[in-house]
Amino acid sequence: MEDQIFQLSYALDTFYFLVCGALVMWMAAGFAMLEAGLVRSKNTTEILTKNVALYAVACTMYMICGYSIMYGGGDFTAFLSGITADGVAGAEEPATYAPSADFFFQVVFVATAMSIVSGAVAERMKLWAFLGFAVIMTGFIYPMEGAWTWGGEAVFGMYTLGDLGFSDFAGSGIVHMAGAAAALAGVILLGARKGKYGPDGQVNAIPGANLPLATLGTFILWLGWFGFNGGSVLATATVESANSVAVVFMNTNAAAAGGLIAALITARFMFGKADLTMALNGALAGLVAITAEPSTPTALQATLFGGIGGILVVFSIVTLDKLKIDDPVGAISVHGVVGLLGLLLVPVTNGENSSFSGQLIGALTIFAWVFITSLIVWGVLKAVIGIRVGEEEEYEGVDLSECGMEAYPEFITAK
Repeated sequence: MEDQIFQLSYALDTFYFLVCGALVMWMAAGFAMLEAGLVRSKNTTEILTKNVALYAVACTMYMICGYSIMYGGGDFTAFLSGITADGVAGAEEPATYAPSADFFFQVVFVATAMSIVSGAVAERMKLWAFLGFAVIMTGFIYPMEGAWTWGGEAVFGMYTLGDLGFSDFAGSGIVHMAGAAAALAGVILLGARKGKYGPDGQVNAIPGANLPLATLGTFILWLGWFGFNGGSVLATATVESANSVAVVFMNTNAAAAGGLIAALITARFMFGKADLTMALNGALAGLVAITAEPSTPTALQATLFGGIGGILVVFSIVTLDKLKIDDPVGAISVHGVVGLLGLLLVPVTNGENSSFSGQLIGALTIFAWVFITSLIVWGVLKAVIGIRVGEEEEYEGVDLSECGMEAYPEFITAK
């Protein structure tokens, strides 16, 4: 009887893990649609190519070495030779779900982190330079900081972040802030799009080509986030875990709603109009804000946390523009600035497993590692093959120069 209960629990938890992983994989479509909607039509094919290619690169690199670095202590053969249908070779205890399901769930997270980079460097980066960076980001940079956090390894053999009071339930810092740090490093070396900033310091708006597509992308991300946060409970076959999953779903949805409302109202007061792009980024900011700890707040607290994220993202986007940091989709603000906020909100409702000092140390560790290593990789790529397309290619659109085709060939390309 006990064995039958274990088998049923194993099957349910594995199935839940896989379904949540599939939802997170669907977020790749959300990022692709969001970014395709927020860039100009002449850059649509290239941004779509980046998104579908980075997903494939992430899956392959994480299989070859990323998973082993993050959870295998650097044993590069741990996954290829050690994970079977029966569990992990040499493990002291049997797994409570299929180890291959865990790999699948983890690999879609690393793809999410890389997707964040794509939008921030849009419209002026060389496709192959971007994919070259994706190889290093998904195969080494992300797995290393993942090993120090979710993997429980000591940072350079010195200290364990968990012992210092660091907690990140589903990845506000580990996934989202990490992706934003890599994006920031790339944007700094890449420079702004031509015409974005005037000689007198004015900021020129460069509208996206397809706001219905951007809105669809946001809804897809909103849906996928239930798998992102809900799957991080890691189980659903007991009353306790099922209740936790329900709370996580409820709070994830509440935070997104709070973020959108707050961003929409903030934009109305600041710009005098209901800015759709700010509303969309507000929803995503609410989702990022709650990701670090969606299991302990009440629904009202989750809504307020999301609302804080929605307000913060509007001010952050405006501030980065004033600093001439050109981010076409607001990814650095949504995932980086609000990712830090999410980490700092954890002790408010989960003080038993986290502290403000621990959260700050963890955030600093993640940001410093990802930003510095990314800056080095971007710098090497810039020196060797170049990371930015030529001025004429940027003017004509990277669809033609990088992909040789246009997304909307029946229309005249917007200049």
